[in-house]
Amino acid sequence: MEKDFFDQVYEVVRLIPRGRVTSYGSIGKYLGAPRSARMVGWAMNNAHHQDPPVPAHRVVNSQGLLTGKMHFETPVMMEQLLESEGVIVEKDKVKEYRKLFWDPSIELSLD
Repeated sequence: MEKDFFDQVYEVVRLIPRGRVTSYGSIGKYLGAPRSARMVGWAMNNAHHQDPPVPAHRVVNSQGLLTGKMHFETPVMMEQLLESEGVIVEKDKVKEYRKLFWDPSIELSLD
């Protein structure tokens, strides 16, 4: 059975290492749907109900902004989860975003 797009997104997000972040668009590009950043965002909105868990806090926008923070239990939970992994967040933006950026197209190879 072929996995739906959301399930493919969750698989990629589960591979993001602790202390690293990626963007909605980079996940979509890796999955062969380069214009699907919004759809990846919708998947992240639903990620809190997945088993095994999906570390949705590691997915930010292309500038490193915590644009999905309102979909967590509290407005600061996304930032707190990132900071618990050593990621510094200032004014809702990942500091050193480029240094911490994890690009699935480079880090993972399509089978």
